[in-house]
Amino acid sequence: MSLVGKVAVVTGAAQGIGRGIALRLARDGADLVVVDIAQDRLDGVCEDIQALGRKVIAVAADISVRDQVFAVIEQAVQHFGGVDIMVNNAGVAQVRALVDVTPEDMGRIFQINVNGTLWGIQAAAQAFRKLERRGKIINACSIAGHEGYAFLGVYSATKFAVRGLTQAAAKELAPHGITVNAYCPGVVGTDMWVEIDRRMAEATGAEIGATYRKYVNGIALGRAETPDDVAAFVAWLACADSDYMTGQSVLIDGGLVFR
Repeated sequence: MSLVGKVAVVTGAAQGIGRGIALRLARDGADLVVVDIAQDRLDGVCEDIQALGRKVIAVAADISVRDQVFAVIEQAVQHFGGVDIMVNNAGVAQVRALVDVTPEDMGRIFQINVNGTLWGIQAAAQAFRKLERRGKIINACSIAGHEGYAFLGVYSATKFAVRGLTQAAAKELAPHGITVNAYCPGVVGTDMWVEIDRRMAEATGAEIGATYRKYVNGIALGRAETPDDVAAFVAWLACADSDYMTGQSVLIDGGLVFR
């Protein structure tokens, strides 16, 4: 899969799945705009991308703030002359019983996971249309966007919302040649899952590691997912081989949730 000559923006690129996606797209030939809440967190991934012979710029942005997301795309266009791929990867998890969720909890996670995805869709679509490019928008969903999970209820709600945005955006943007799809990972061995496991232990009284092991034991392929597993699928969504696919939120979880 070649992405030579393409420019990709990846949010939440400093670590975990986002870092894996950025490096995979670079290996496939894309130049990158890597985005995170703090620019200094991106130094390592920028060095790795440059070592692959690709160009990269790092941009600090809070994706929950619409103007900042639009500014990211503007910087991409100014620096590289255009943009072709938008990966709305950044997001946060929240472990809490539904009966304990506060307005502040709801506001924060929806602002990042849902609003941030929408702002990314808007900013990318505006740029693609102005540049007259058949761009690709790729959103981070989750197995929790296909099935609600206890103590992850609000997080699940945000990911169901991402599925809805993905479908609606695909229908609205198809006449412009823009595709919109989402990837739905399962249990990935990243810092986010370390935090989910710790919070689950606090909420349920389970020992540290028990929740992680329980879910991994339910994976048909017999192992936890890696960022590279997710990145390989995102790279396919980013390349020409997926040009006839749009509006889909695809499970990439090793066989944990079946639909």
